[in-house]
Amino acid sequence: MPLIRSTTIIAVKHQGNVAMAGDGQVTLQTTVLKHGARKVRRLYQGKILAGFAGSVADAQSLSDTFEKKLESAGGNLTRAAVDFAKEWRTDRILRRLEAMMIVSDGELLYILSGDGNVVEPDDGVAAIGSGGSFAAAAAKALVANTSLTASEIASEAMRIAAEICIYTNTNVTMETIP
Repeated sequence: MPLIRSTTIIAVKHQGNVAMAGDGQVTLQTTVLKHGARKVRRLYQGKILAGFAGSVADAQSLSDTFEKKLESAGGNLTRAAVDFAKEWRTDRILRRLEAMMIVSDGELLYILSGDGNVVEPDDGVAAIGSGGSFAAAAAKALVANTSLTASEIASEAMRIAAEICIYTNTNVTMETIP
């Protein structure tokens, strides 16, 4: 099976706001299959932001499972994230899924992975995917050295990542929570 590569997701918590952005490119080996994929969306009555990196089918399955955890936790992001990470790690089917997530309710920001990790970044910057490290580096520099808003930082970080990472494009979807 050919390797599908895609995605840069960045989330920035800054000045009381959270902005989450994701590029739209999906690549199969040396071919761009899609330019406008939507990898950032709202969950739980529009109150939670979620960004996904990895296989589309896997990300959709994880999104559905995470949304069920949010419902059963009454929207409590921490409880839902921990319960979700436990299930992801131990469930025989889910643990085979290859994806990562960033989730936020505007106050909390977590990176979730299939090995059971629920990581809250120290500095309010979280990034995943093929261009994640490029976007994170840019965002961290912008947070420390500019007065830009969270959404401006996320946008600029995505632009920089797209200039460096061949699996990232400038067709960006952004969602914010004040």
